[in-house]
Parts: sequence; C-alpha cells; structure tokens
Amino acid sequence: MAGRLVVLGGGAAGMSAASAARRTDPGLEVVVLEATGYAAAGLCGLPYHLAGLVGAAEDLVAYPPSFFRERRGIDLRLGTEVVGVDTDRRLVLHREGPPLGYTALVVATGGRPTTIPLPRPADRPGFVVRTVEDLVDLRALVDAGGVRRALVVGAGYIGLETAEALAGRGVAVTVAERLDRVLPTTLDPEVAAVVEEHVRTHVDLRLGTDAVPLAADEGVDVVVTCTGVGPAADLLAGAGARTGPGGALLVDDRMRTSLPGVWAAGDCIAPYHRVLGAPAFVPLGPTANKTGRVAGTVAAGGDARFAGIVGTAVVKVFDLEVARTGLTLAEARAAGFAAVAADVVSRSRAKYYPGVSPVHVRVVHEPGGRLLGAQLVGREGAAKRVDVVATALHAGLSVDDLADLDLSYAPPYAPVYDPVLVAAQAAQRVTASAG
Repeated sequence: MAGRLVVLGGGAAGMSAASAARRTDPGLEVVVLEATGYAAAGLCGLPYHLAGLVGAAEDLVAYPPSFFRERRGIDLRLGTEVVGVDTDRRLVLHREGPPLGYTALVVATGGRPTTIPLPRPADRPGFVVRTVEDLVDLRALVDAGGVRRALVVGAGYIGLETAEALAGRGVAVTVAERLDRVLPTTLDPEVAAVVEEHVRTHVDLRLGTDAVPLAADEGVDVVVTCTGVGPAADLLAGAGARTGPGGALLVDDRMRTSLPGVWAAGDCIAPYHRVLGAPAFVPLGPTANKTGRVAGTVAAGGDARFAGIVGTAVVKVFDLEVARTGLTLAEARAAGFAAVAADVVSRSRAKYYPGVSPVHVRVVHEPGGRLLGAQLVGREGAAKRVDVVATALHAGLSVDDLADLDLSYAPPYAPVYDPVLVAAQAAQRVTASAG
C-alpha cells in the first residue's frame, strides 16, 4: 500500500496502530501526532508514580520516542495538537504547521476526563489525573512537602487509586463521591459495601456528598478531580462519523468508522460487547492495545478483526483486590435481561493454611442459566480469578459449564472448591429455585 497513514494520538492505541501498520507495510509512511510530550505511556501506572512506587515518569513509557523514530521508522511528532479533520480532502489540521494529507487515518484520541467546576483560592493547585504531565506536577508538589491535606473528588477507579497513593505518602485524604457508594459504575451496591468498609479505615470517605463546599475549605492544599472519562471523539463526530454510547465512535470488527478511509481505536470508540450484543463504551488499556493493532493492520492493507469485549477490569484498593467482568446486576437489568444474582463468601486458600482470607463473589446470570457477569473482592485471589469468568463469558459458557470447570487446587492457592466454583454452584441453586 503506497501513501501515508496518519495516526491521531500517541497513546496505547495510537502507537499500537502505528507499529502494526509498519509491520504490515514496511514501505508505508507512518506519522503519529501526539498533543502531549509523551508517547506509549502506561497511563494505568500514573497512581503508582504518584505513590513513589515508580521512580521516574519515563519509567512509565514503553519505548522512548527515538525507538519509534529510528528503529520502527515512525514519524512521531510530540506536542502536536490536532484541531480538525477534513475527510473530504483527506487533510489533518494541526497547530504546528500546514495541513497534513493522508491516504488512511487512524483516530486514537483516547478519553477526555470529565470535570466539574470547583471553587478554590488562586494559589491552590487543582489537578485532573489523565496525562503524565498531570502526575509529574502533582508528585513534585507532594515530594516538596506541599500537600498535607488533599481532596479527591470521585470514588471510581482513578479516585480510589489516587487516594491510596496520596495516603501512602502521608497525606490526609478526603474522598468525596456524589453517589451513594464507591466504584458506582463498577460494582453492585452489595459488593461495593465491602469495599466501602475497607476504604473508610484508610481515608475520610464522604458518599452522597457535594464536593463544592469541601473544595472551598481553606485547609485543603490540593484538589484532585477524578470524576470519570468520556470519549475524545469530537474531531470525527464533527466530521459526520457515527457515534454510539456516551458519544463514542462506532466501529466494525475491523475498526472501520462510518467515514471512508478512517479507522478508530482505543478509548474514543464503543467496541462490540459480547454479553450485551451491542456496542459499549468501556475504556480500558487492553482494549486500546488490541483495537489499535487491528486498526493499524487493516488501515495499512492487512486483515485483522477484533472479537469484542466482555468488560473485564481489576483495581487495587488499599489492601483489597476488586474485580469485575461482564455485567453487574444493575447493568443487566437496565439492558433488559431478567437477571438474578448469587452471592457467596468463600476462601482464598484452604481454611487451615496460613494467610487465608475471605473472597466475596457475586455471579450475575439469567434464571435459565446464562452467565452474564461476576464481581470479586478479597485481600487476595480476586484479581486473576475474574479471568476464569471472563473466559467463560467470551466462550458463551453457562452457569452449569462454569460449575463444571476443572480448576486447580493446592492449599496455598485455593480451597478444594475454588471460590468461582462455589459461586457457580450457588447460581445453580438460584436457577433451580427459579425453575
């Protein structure tokens, strides 16, 4: 394929797309435009940089810019802000020079943090956790001893990770969440209650709370807003591309948008959700990497497909592992499923083995036995056990199939009946009673 591929965004999806395109067509000109000063950065590692567990911000970068430019022959342009796309003339408009023509375009502009207006004195810094630059500045302030009290707005993934990072640095943290539970878009209330109890032992947690009065408190040294992410899809949406849930770009299994010659990947798209049977906006790192690779391959003239997602995620919340896959009970019912749930408290190891701790498991399913999702919480044994259910969802297994799985056993690692099997058996009983 002769011509030029332009990739908008140098994050996980964008650099995966550029690298895949280069492998597919070594003769293709590949240009990546990235607005920030970093490319191929592991944004999921940002809280760990803030906590001091990752020493330098550069350690979050998969490869330095020179690697992509010199080893892979990718024209990576940092600090280049794109302001428009002319899909009729196949031009990208940016602030750093004349319009850039393209033969094929991959849009990997990622997600945009949602913000809320919060009052604060002019000398009090405020941060939004999204870019490497955000965390470099916040960490520098913490390193200098300039943060004694912090307000974290939002108790989702990023909010709780940020709260943990700050608390671990000796900062007195207040977390304000306007809804009535932690991880409100991740867990059902019954499971979130387990996490809430644990979080309260580490920080001042305010649920159902307006953050505005708290932000006005003169004793707060810094406010960190972590109120969610939406798709940064404005460039293509404005050009007429079809959008779906949350305003995310709609793509097919080859990452083609509704515009000719334009592909999209990463946190700006709504990929196919295998449980819902419809597109869904679920911005997660693995999906960004996979969809980027498919988009770059196909845009460069190759063939690849993305099989879809089941919405699997895991987060460390202080001493807890919190995981989910598929649909929560609330999500399933909102989508029109006649869903029910089975809840168990099992053990991470054999009951007599040192270090054993509880594992809370909820399995969501239809009364007829179709598996819809699961949530797991525990001090150990939740983070990777969720992958068993994710695999089952991807394969279309039922509750009965899940209960029949031949899972491993040894006292240091699991009881004879793994917590996933115990939960599946409980779901079978719910199914039997419904019949």
